[in-house]
Amino acid sequence: MKVILKDNIKGVGKKDEIINVSDGYARNFLFPKNLAVEANADNMAKLKAKQDSNNYRKEQEKQSCRELADKLSRIMLTISVKAGENGKIFGGVSSKEIADTLQKTHQITVDKKKVDLKEPIKELGVRTIEIKLYEGIIAKVKVNVIAERK
Repeated sequence: MKVILKDNIKGVGKKDEIINVSDGYARNFLFPKNLAVEANADNMAKLKAKQDSNNYRKEQEKQSCRELADKLSRIMLTISVKAGENGKIFGGVSSKEIADTLQKTHQITVDKKKVDLKEPIKELGVRTIEIKLYEGIIAKVKVNVIAERK
């Protein structure tokens, strides 16, 4: 019997997957526990509509991320920090500070976990930082770290 899974079932399949199972397994386990529905024409049409909707939503999200990446690539972010005479920074510029500065100066909200910094910036100057917005979409932002004026 062909069924459409409503939930992930370990060892059987993932949600919205169409699988073949024995009649007894479907009638005695999957259907009573509301883990699956029969793969008839009506349920198949609902599944297709749901998948089309998800694909459309993902495509819209991808497009908005591409636009955001384009916008971010044209930004020069300036962060002023306390620094010593030799250009060394007291502390460091973290991904949280970069995300907060983007929010304050350009009203662009980016999760600090998406800012790809291996380690905090500890020297003055201009750097190019990558921000992972979506699968395969990476924005490059120029960050200029300058010394605070006393």
